[in-house]
Amino acid sequence: MQSTYSSGLVWLRRDLRLSDNAALAAALQSCAQVYCVFVLDRAILDPLPRADRRVEFIRESLAAIDPQLRALGAAAHTGLIVRHGWAEEEIPALAQALGVDAVFCARDYEPPAIARDAQVQSALARMRKAWVSVKDHVVFEQREILTQTGKPYGVFTPYLRAWLARLGGRPVPTHDCSALGQKLASRPEAYRQGVPTLADIGFTPTNLSALGIATGEAGAQALLADFAPRMGAYEETRNFPAVKGPSYLSVHLRFGTVSIRQLVNLALGPQLAGDAGARVWLAELVWRDFYFQVLSNFPHVAGNSFKPDYDAIVWEQGALAKDRFAAWCEARTGYPLVDAAMAQLNQSGYMHNRLRMVAGSFLVKHLGIDWRWGERYFAQQLNDFDLSANNGGWQWVSSSGCDAQPYFRIFNPVSQSEKFDAAGKFIRRYVPALAGLDAKYIHAPWQAPPLVLEAAGVQLGVHYPHPVVDHAAARAATLARYAVVKSREKPA
Repeated sequence: MQSTYSSGLVWLRRDLRLSDNAALAAALQSCAQVYCVFVLDRAILDPLPRADRRVEFIRESLAAIDPQLRALGAAAHTGLIVRHGWAEEEIPALAQALGVDAVFCARDYEPPAIARDAQVQSALARMRKAWVSVKDHVVFEQREILTQTGKPYGVFTPYLRAWLARLGGRPVPTHDCSALGQKLASRPEAYRQGVPTLADIGFTPTNLSALGIATGEAGAQALLADFAPRMGAYEETRNFPAVKGPSYLSVHLRFGTVSIRQLVNLALGPQLAGDAGARVWLAELVWRDFYFQVLSNFPHVAGNSFKPDYDAIVWEQGALAKDRFAAWCEARTGYPLVDAAMAQLNQSGYMHNRLRMVAGSFLVKHLGIDWRWGERYFAQQLNDFDLSANNGGWQWVSSSGCDAQPYFRIFNPVSQSEKFDAAGKFIRRYVPALAGLDAKYIHAPWQAPPLVLEAAGVQLGVHYPHPVVDHAAARAATLARYAVVKSREKPA
């Protein structure tokens, strides 16, 4: 088949792999030769702290791609082009310098990325170069799944049914990138520097390696191989933070070191055969698509409540709110499961999904703090931060979003702790000050008799804080705060 373009530039973004890569496959299909580039975009990097696990994850994943490209290329001097600058300037300049006819990339659905891509596309158009964006990091995007009235979904369960019906039990088609070796172009001398070090771009190493967080496509495949035999037990294990239940692939999905199609296809066979674990895990993957389509079709959620009535809620402000927010961020709330969750986040950049709900609900419905404060903190800390999922999760706990928990359902952090960390194993790991308490008192140490606390080496207010709020009082305050929307909510 004759190529449409003599050469193309594949702009890798959140698709850091060389297999089943939609943008790369599209370029290989329509170009005689291709270049691959990644831009360390200063618009994203400059505001970050100088030690950021996500930057290190990206850098290490790029460092795996570059030698792969060098080894694959039939031509001399193949490899990954890496630029550090402003993407809207770097991509058009590189396309011009290389003399390519088109730039290929996977679509991004976040508002800043959409604005950036529009700038790049306009610059390329002025140069008479094509812009080709393709779907990659979701199975169904934007308006592919609609209600019978032609509207996007705002409730997950019917969306899930429609999503599964659209798939029809068939595997998701994957993208063939096997022609890469033959079509990979030789980089001009000016672009052969390889992948910069963290120091080259103004960053310092983190504890990523010490945490054992695998990077790159090989790291993702190792995690997937570990999870596949456990998938059948996912339904029973996924809610218990001290148990190895999740796949731990979320950061790999975020940066595209694994293909969503590979994960869906892995789950699909057992799910169709009635495997409950595969069914639940597949539904979790569909949640991801759901939140992406929410962001695409209801862009006001990036900053405002999905349900506008909820923007009328008056949140706590002033010094007390700031002090309580700091206590939440710093794992000093006096509620052990909440503090353990926040300590896990601060130390590792990861938080178990059940705990994201518990910690988020506590901030909003115990401390009365605007969900957007928590959303921003998670955005700073999470290795797997994704605007759509993070926003969707925070709007869920605040009851303001799609398919959210009703405002009157308020997680009790003690009963959640007793249910999902009954033996206190997770708490002991992340709140070592309480390690000496037995399972009877570790969930609510303020209820322990003085002699029990003394024997455990715990002095409340010294070794571990008193609770910042009383659960019953906080619940009453939240119900009063949400009264502004009460008339519009129907109890389940």
